[in-house]
Amino acid sequence: MHAVAIEEYGDPDVFEDREFDRPEPDPEEVLLRVEASSVNPVEYKIRSGDLPPFAPDFPAILGCDAAGVVEAVGDDVTAFEEGEAVYGMVGGVTGAQGAYAEYVPAHEKLLAPVPDSLSFAEAAALPVVALTAWEMLVDKADAGEEDSTLVYGGAGGVGHVGVQLADWLGADVYATGSTERKRDLAEALGASATIDYTASDPEEYVAEYTDGAGFDVVFDPVGDDHLQTAFEAVAPFQRVVTTESSSTQNLGQMHQKALSLGVVLSILPVLRQQGRERVGERFRKINDVVSEGGLEPVLDDEQFELTAEGVADAHRYAEEGNHVGKISLVRAE
Repeated sequence: MHAVAIEEYGDPDVFEDREFDRPEPDPEEVLLRVEASSVNPVEYKIRSGDLPPFAPDFPAILGCDAAGVVEAVGDDVTAFEEGEAVYGMVGGVTGAQGAYAEYVPAHEKLLAPVPDSLSFAEAAALPVVALTAWEMLVDKADAGEEDSTLVYGGAGGVGHVGVQLADWLGADVYATGSTERKRDLAEALGASATIDYTASDPEEYVAEYTDGAGFDVVFDPVGDDHLQTAFEAVAPFQRVVTTESSSTQNLGQMHQKALSLGVVLSILPVLRQQGRERVGERFRKINDVVSEGGLEPVLDDEQFELTAEGVADAHRYAEEGNHVGKISLVRAE
């Protein structure tokens, strides 16, 4: 089979078109013919060498997200049959082949049916970001009716799902964005107001939108300095949820405000090969939100093919940070 792989860490030019033997599914796996994938920060961080603990062995096939058609099923698979359209968080990290390939094996518990309303490219945009947003808002923050919820990066991959999911949960949603285009998208997705965080600080927007009280939930899929501002923006006794993994923070405000902090790593079930059933269960709940009209993945206008050149260009584009929603990778014709 054709696949896009790396033999070393580096810039996007390290991607190569390679030929590999087509994998056979293990007893609890399906073999998926990949129609589409998408780009997440974890992939370009692995490629660049910033996340060695998460990296597959070389030659490494990256790509956490996949959507496609079941080509074959393992002997013990009960959830899917050959020919079904499915999507999921399949691998691309330590111990699991990724989706930048013609075929990828995936444990059945990491998958769900593609919703009827979505294309393969749209379905492949969902796994990592939708699972992350669900775990942040539902599992960690328990966000709900009338919770004032501030979503950082409301037009980004996780952020654009966070805005829609928080709105579906009944929260009063606010979102940040660095450009007018990004803020307009966040508003169109359900934010009642948007904030140009490059032109105002937490004290200003907390005063404007919460009368100085602070937000009930601050949803931070960005990290770094943003996590520190989240501690400033949240109300006492309330919740900050984040995907931050690498920065050093002063936790003084957490103590002074008696805050709770929820940290999410959605790929952990793949990395540890534990708790995989929670992934498929949540994807089916996310499918319900999609079917109710509460969630629609946003694809950036730029789309790329699953070739070394296409993946390299997609990674460059992602790292520039000017896109909205998710960046699609689709099967080359």
